[in-house]
Amino acid sequence: MQIEQLEIFDFLHSHPPFDALPREALEHATAAVDVRYYKAGEQIVEFGQASEYWYVVRSGAVEVFRRTGTLYNRLTSGGHFGEFGLLRHGRVRFPARALEDSLIYLIPQSIFLDLFDNYEAFADYVEIEDRTRLRQVMSRREDANDLLSATIDTLVTREAVTLSRQASAREAAERMTQEGVSSLLIVDDNPDIPGLPLLSGILTDRDLRTRLLAPGLVHDTPVADIMTPDVVTVSHNQVIFEAMLAMLRHNVHHLPVMKDQRPLGIIALSDIIRYESRNSLFVVGSIFRAQNTDELAALVPDMQACFTRMVAEEACAHMVGSAMTAIGRAVKQRLLELAEAELGPPPVPYCFLALGSMARQEQLIVTDQDNALIVDDRFDPAQHDAWFKALATFVSDGLARCGYSYCTGGVMATNEKWRQPLKTWERLFTDWIERPTPESLLHAGIFFDLDGVWGRTEWAAHLRKMIARKAQGNSRFLACMARNALLRTPPLGFFKDFVVESDGRHTHAINIKRRGTGPLTDLIRVHALAIGSPALNSFDRLREIIDAAILPLGRGQDMYDALEFITMVRARVQADELTAGNDPDNSVEPEKLSDFERKSLRDAFLILSNAQKYLKYRYQPGRSN
Repeated sequence: MQIEQLEIFDFLHSHPPFDALPREALEHATAAVDVRYYKAGEQIVEFGQASEYWYVVRSGAVEVFRRTGTLYNRLTSGGHFGEFGLLRHGRVRFPARALEDSLIYLIPQSIFLDLFDNYEAFADYVEIEDRTRLRQVMSRREDANDLLSATIDTLVTREAVTLSRQASAREAAERMTQEGVSSLLIVDDNPDIPGLPLLSGILTDRDLRTRLLAPGLVHDTPVADIMTPDVVTVSHNQVIFEAMLAMLRHNVHHLPVMKDQRPLGIIALSDIIRYESRNSLFVVGSIFRAQNTDELAALVPDMQACFTRMVAEEACAHMVGSAMTAIGRAVKQRLLELAEAELGPPPVPYCFLALGSMARQEQLIVTDQDNALIVDDRFDPAQHDAWFKALATFVSDGLARCGYSYCTGGVMATNEKWRQPLKTWERLFTDWIERPTPESLLHAGIFFDLDGVWGRTEWAAHLRKMIARKAQGNSRFLACMARNALLRTPPLGFFKDFVVESDGRHTHAINIKRRGTGPLTDLIRVHALAIGSPALNSFDRLREIIDAAILPLGRGQDMYDALEFITMVRARVQADELTAGNDPDNSVEPEKLSDFERKSLRDAFLILSNAQKYLKYRYQPGRSN
């Protein structure tokens, strides 16, 4: 080993996590280290660039930033950064620059991943073990929530079509027709680098109309005379929002996309419009413009595209759930409008209820329909129920056509049991709280998450307040709800490994809703009822639970992070299934996850397990809460 390498070896060996590596592994890593010097103020890595190295500070000081520009961390000798991009997406997530003149060791991606995959102590240190690691993962995700992180190359669907500047306008038109494109990139030979053409200009349909046909030029006019020179270009790794700004700033409708000085392709304004149409606001607008159920059902691909886009752009669970719930509510509201248009005005006022995940604003793309009806106390079944049954059937069938499957447990307004006057709902909920039974506790787990989506929505708010008031001081009811919340346990074995099962078409899978998000939302609901919280969303409930200080210090944040991570694993797997052309479900096969995801998922399930143990302790029958 050379003197320079010995110095690197000694330095790394004296700092974690390298101090836990076998000598031969550390020698192998040392031999691959690249040493670079950065002046104070010099940028080391930019957000979005390819992740190629793991960085270790030898001397000096480095500042690491969130993508919003706020300071994330300040590192000195022995500090490291760059692991998130290497482990997750292959792109830099946290930009960094030298605060002082700094000497940095650059460890290539292949060496870093080899150490990470083969040495548990190294991996655990890099990730930060247990709940601290999960908090770090969630902090990274929170910094990527603005939905502006998708890069331009995701819009490039084909290679750029090029033509020499010596070609004629006729040849250009023929080439555009053959290729089925509305623009060409005009290139010239590069005298300095043979084989790397120079981009000279762009020729569009509009150029042919305004600069050739309108002035009456001959068809053999060189394209160099009618093209647009000084082309505005964008880099392949810029974000889409920047491309949109460039189009607006320069008043152009086509942008060449460059990579390594070569044209990768062209994006048009229509590509950005098509991309933005996957935004939940656009989808909701389309839903309210639909004139019938057929038109609503035709929007299912747009709903799915919105979901996969948000997951790909690393929106947090709260954002994905809120957006998909907004879409689901809009579908339900439009169906109710269409139903009333067909059936005529309601005989008495009513409120159509959303229950479960839609009420909590936690819907993903795989969900069934849980709904019910509150009708005015003047409701007379003999005179009025036929109209409300027809309404419920219209809406339920329409929801099924739009991808919201029928509830296998019959919790739908089509079931006459769940079409009741307000006073009946008040009596039912009071009985469930004051005289709980196994059946009523199951109902409470569904119906106590309720929200009005149409009609007299204030009735739903009234029932929520009543539930919060009556449940808060009822220790027997809370103990029963807690016991029910412990029926579904996380899929961890004796040695904290995953316990898999046959789940649908998956033979070694975990139903991550039944064994993950479901139990978590159940126990969060119990705590929320105990403090009289009127919140519906599980994340909002957790904030109020944390503020109420009824949990051991740090446990609330742990649960928040666990719910976020488990939900987004579930969402990502569903999005991957959609992208692959399969029907998504709630099954996750641990072996198909990355090592990083498996460890973080195990951490999240351990947090759930500990939270259930505390729930059992806190809400013991007869114990003061």
